Amino acid sequence: MTKADLVVKVAEKANLTKADAERALNAFLEAVESTLVKEGKLTLTGFGTFVVETRQERKGRNPRTGQEITIPASKVVKFRPGKLLKDAVK
Repeated sequence: MTKADLVVKVAEKANLTKADAERALNAFLEAVESTLVKEGKLTLTGFGTFVVETRQERKGRNPRTGQEITIPASKVVKFRPGKLLKDAVK
């Protein structure tokens, strides 16, 4: 599913125009992003939790040359599904 598909589905479910649904979705995505940047964690009860975690520096290999390289430390966003979402997917 693409963002455009999601906008259409939200518009249908919430009885909104596509433009309104897209603005709502964009506002939600911006709120999620800013919360993760500031607080590092966002919990949507029943749906799941987004958490920013730090990945340590590690050794890797360049797939083209086979040369060993150092992969720098980085921050990544991880998602842990909530019980309701897990049960719905089963």
